[in-house]
Amino acid sequence: MAEVLTLTDAAAKRVAWIAEKQGKPAILRLSVEGGGCSGFQYKFDLAETAEGDDAVSETAGVKLVVDPVSLDLVGGSVVDFVESLGGAAFRVENPNAAAGCGCGSSFGI
Repeated sequence: MAEVLTLTDAAAKRVAWIAEKQGKPAILRLSVEGGGCSGFQYKFDLAETAEGDDAVSETAGVKLVVDPVSLDLVGGSVVDFVESLGGAAFRVENPNAAAGCGCGSSFGI
């Protein structure tokens, strides 16, 4: 099985803030879909609960959940939240990605 993901403190803080504003549990779901300029793209959503077969990691009370198919593509990754002059976004540092795009939202294996 692939390695579990890590959610940084900055990302956990941002997820907690968004979840509070939306009145939802602090559970971030990361999934991978076909598409984007490099072949696959990351998708982030708030989840109500973790599914039975999800991989779950937790940082500062915030859960990061990933389905088994997506975990094969992103296992061992670090999910961070970055703010810069260009904007603010969740970023995935994926050790499995052989290629990526400039915006950081898609990757290739």
